[in-house]
Amino acid sequence: MLAVELHTHSIHSYDGHDSVEQLLDAARASSLDAIAVTDHDDFSAGRRAAELSSEELLVIPGMEVSSAAGHVLGLGIDRAIERGLPFRKTVERIHDAEGIAVVPHPFQELRKGVLGAIPKTEIKAADAIEVYNSRLFTGRANRQADSLADEYGMTKTAGSDAHIAEMVGRAQTLVETDDRSVDGILTAIRNGNTTVQGRRTPYRITLRQVAGSATRRARHQFF
Repeated sequence: MLAVELHTHSIHSYDGHDSVEQLLDAARASSLDAIAVTDHDDFSAGRRAAELSSEELLVIPGMEVSSAAGHVLGLGIDRAIERGLPFRKTVERIHDAEGIAVVPHPFQELRKGVLGAIPKTEIKAADAIEVYNSRLFTGRANRQADSLADEYGMTKTAGSDAHIAEMVGRAQTLVETDDRSVDGILTAIRNGNTTVQGRRTPYRITLRQVAGSATRRARHQFF
């Protein structure tokens, strides 16, 4: 069983705070087996992180793509996925890039969850649903996502959605596979060989992240 973190953000996201190296250091400190760096509409950090993959800590290249419907995680991709495409087309592009598509926080419209914009059945085009997200105010939304995954027989994943290194590993996807490799992890996720565990992000961390994100977003828009 491998402990995997599938949803993190570095400074390459407009609302991220720490470097790729800091995220990987935090992953090692949390005794994770693997981590995906999934910056908003930016593949440079995911690619850079994958170059630092090691036997001790596997790194899955990824990004969080802003589809026209909302956010989709592309994991194991070999190229950037353009933003603004319809949901199904985004999933297709992720598959074309040799990756898997995971729908994060699908019921949270304020955080660009896709179910505010697509019919519920359309989510079956993806490979998995994130049913546990560590960010605050996700309790009910997590339960809804878990029920949806059960309804459609879809793979369940978890992610901390960490925007600071301190929160890496707060949520973990436990992947059952004898193949300790990125391909082995992705195949196991496709096949539904996962369980999830996690803890909520503390209020003090959320407030710090929100305040810092607002400042960075304002600078990002200005420049």
